[in-house]
Amino acid sequence: MTFQIVSIIGAMLMLSAFAAQEFKRLEPGTRTYQILNLAGSFLCFVTAVVDRQYGFILLEGSWALVSAWGLWRVIRGPRQQLL
Repeated sequence: MTFQIVSIIGAMLMLSAFAAQEFKRLEPGTRTYQILNLAGSFLCFVTAVVDRQYGFILLEGSWALVSAWGLWRVIRGPRQQLL
Protein backbone atom coordinates (compact mmCIF):
# COMPACT_ATOMS: atom_id res chain seq x y z
CA MET A 1 0.00 0.00 0.00
CA THR A 2 2.87 2.39 0.79
CA PHE A 3 4.36 1.95 -2.68
CA GLN A 4 0.97 2.65 -4.25
CA ILE A 5 0.90 6.00 -2.47
CA VAL A 6 4.47 6.73 -3.59
CA SER A 7 3.62 5.90 -7.22
CA ILE A 8 0.46 8.06 -7.09
CA ILE A 9 2.46 11.00 -5.74
CA GLY A 10 5.07 10.48 -8.46
CA ALA A 11 2.44 10.34 -11.19
CA MET A 12 0.74 13.46 -9.81
CA LEU A 13 4.04 15.37 -9.88
CA MET A 14 4.71 14.45 -13.52
CA LEU A 15 1.12 15.11 -14.58
CA SER A 16 1.05 18.47 -12.81
CA ALA A 17 4.18 19.55 -14.70
CA PHE A 18 2.67 18.38 -17.99
CA ALA A 19 -0.71 20.04 -17.36
CA ALA A 20 0.90 23.30 -16.22
CA GLN A 21 2.99 23.37 -19.37
CA GLU A 22 -0.01 22.62 -21.61
CA PHE A 23 -2.09 25.36 -19.95
CA LYS A 24 0.80 27.84 -20.34
CA ARG A 25 1.33 28.12 -16.58
CA LEU A 26 4.85 26.71 -16.59
CA GLU A 27 7.60 26.70 -19.19
CA PRO A 28 9.60 23.52 -19.85
CA GLY A 29 12.86 25.43 -19.43
CA THR A 30 12.26 26.21 -15.76
CA ARG A 31 13.69 24.57 -12.68
CA THR A 32 10.20 23.93 -11.30
CA TYR A 33 9.14 21.99 -14.39
CA GLN A 34 12.31 19.91 -14.44
CA ILE A 35 12.21 19.22 -10.68
CA LEU A 36 8.58 18.09 -10.85
CA ASN A 37 9.43 15.71 -13.70
CA LEU A 38 12.58 14.42 -12.02
CA ALA A 39 10.98 13.85 -8.61
CA GLY A 40 7.87 12.26 -10.08
CA SER A 41 9.69 9.95 -12.44
CA PHE A 42 12.17 8.92 -9.74
CA LEU A 43 9.34 7.99 -7.35
CA CYS A 44 7.63 5.96 -10.09
CA PHE A 45 10.97 4.37 -11.00
CA VAL A 46 11.49 3.22 -7.41
CA THR A 47 8.05 1.62 -7.24
CA ALA A 48 8.62 -0.07 -10.60
CA VAL A 49 11.91 -1.53 -9.34
CA VAL A 50 10.23 -2.86 -6.18
CA ASP A 51 7.44 -4.44 -8.26
CA ARG A 52 9.89 -5.66 -10.95
CA GLN A 53 7.91 -4.02 -13.74
CA TYR A 54 10.65 -3.90 -16.34
CA GLY A 55 8.78 -1.84 -18.91
CA PHE A 56 8.09 0.85 -16.34
CA ILE A 57 11.65 0.63 -15.04
CA LEU A 58 12.82 1.48 -18.56
CA LEU A 59 10.21 4.22 -19.02
CA GLU A 60 10.56 5.92 -15.66
CA GLY A 61 14.32 5.43 -15.45
CA SER A 62 14.73 7.06 -18.85
CA TRP A 63 12.32 9.84 -17.89
CA ALA A 64 14.32 10.51 -14.71
CA LEU A 65 17.62 10.60 -16.62
CA VAL A 66 16.27 12.99 -19.25
CA SER A 67 14.74 15.18 -16.53
CA ALA A 68 18.02 15.22 -14.62
CA TRP A 69 19.80 16.29 -17.80
CA GLY A 70 17.20 19.02 -18.36
CA LEU A 71 17.54 20.26 -14.80
CA TRP A 72 21.32 20.32 -15.13
CA ARG A 73 21.03 22.39 -18.32
CA VAL A 74 18.65 24.85 -16.65
CA ILE A 75 20.89 25.23 -13.59
CA ARG A 76 24.02 25.56 -15.70
CA GLY A 77 22.44 28.32 -17.78
CA PRO A 78 23.40 29.37 -21.29
CA ARG A 79 26.95 28.61 -22.27
CA GLN A 80 29.20 31.36 -23.51
CA GLN A 81 30.66 30.88 -26.97
CA LEU A 82 34.33 31.61 -27.44
CA LEU A 83 34.04 32.91 -31.00
